[in-house]
Amino acid sequence: MAGAAVTRDIAWRAWLDAPAKINLFLHVTGRRTDGYHLLQTVFRFVDHGDRLRFTPRADGIVRRTTEVPGVAEQDDLVVRAARLLQREGNCPLGVDIELDKRLPMGGGVGGGSSDAATVLIALNRLWGLHLPRERLQALGLSLGADVPVFVFGRSAFADGVGEVLQPLELPPAAYLVVAPGVSVPTPRIFADPELTRNSEVCTIADFSAAAHGAALFGRNDLEAVAIRLYPEVGHAIALLSALAGPGAVRMSGSGACVFAQCADLQAAQDLMKVSSASWPAGWRGFVAQGLDEHPLYRMTAQV
Repeated sequence: MAGAAVTRDIAWRAWLDAPAKINLFLHVTGRRTDGYHLLQTVFRFVDHGDRLRFTPRADGIVRRTTEVPGVAEQDDLVVRAARLLQREGNCPLGVDIELDKRLPMGGGVGGGSSDAATVLIALNRLWGLHLPRERLQALGLSLGADVPVFVFGRSAFADGVGEVLQPLELPPAAYLVVAPGVSVPTPRIFADPELTRNSEVCTIADFSAAAHGAALFGRNDLEAVAIRLYPEVGHAIALLSALAGPGAVRMSGSGACVFAQCADLQAAQDLMKVSSASWPAGWRGFVAQGLDEHPLYRMTAQV
């Protein structure tokens, strides 16, 4: 079935998926006293992303065995997630973590957050901790605002800082996602004084009423700032909009990735073939089907 995730068993040394996400819209509705921004967004997973596999260690050491350019091992969310879970579960075991990094860093498609969530989900099972999904989501939030939705595991309407999640049924769709050769640091976008921080609060009903239309609902409030600071993002939006229509194109998250929503995979592949002829050097892209569930959703511990 279109949009269905492939169920894989969680086992030592098996490759496990860490899918990308896109934000179908993203409104900034306020700011808390602690500086965190209040958001409303819809998260959707797609069937393209990173992969991880895990090898057990009996000595309690948590180690990343893959080099990730620009990310020190102790700073990597995969290592931090494993050590956090190890402490939470009072687990004496360790792990070697191998990461097949396919998603761009600073791309707004949740690569690091998705990796961290797959670590939490997988090691919760492999270490025999059996923590409930809600506890894993809470641990994920301490690592980053986007981690909880990957543990939640379903398309979701999000409030708060992105952690208040309600499951959502979405119509089938495919996506062309373009990374325009720049890495956008999320803190820089949220710190910008020109960022819109007072968008009107909407409801799931507002979104659902528009979800089956050709145009995407709402907007991404971070987009204007990202375009001003990183013109490549605006170039990607303009290029795809000229081919797919402006209502079908949007930046995901805080950028830099831009996506075009298409009716099906063939339409997305056709759009990639036509548009990629005009991509500057350094641009990359992928075509993906929207997922209804995270590939590991049904293997995450329930209450």
